[in-house]
Amino acid sequence: MRVFEPLRRLLRVVDWFEARGVYVPGEDSHPVSAWRDFGWLIATWLVTVGLFVVFFAIAA
Repeated sequence: MRVFEPLRRLLRVVDWFEARGVYVPGEDSHPVSAWRDFGWLIATWLVTVGLFVVFFAIAA
């Protein structure tokens, strides 16, 4: 079904972020990595900004 294609692409991006870094117990001494520690936040921010741009592009 073509309806679920955007959802599938979003889940692929989420899986990519999770593959980049997952919390491993006992690995608390590593330096802060933005992609590993804030991947979900960055992905959410990118999707929000994208929707914001698309909304105003359609409205214009």
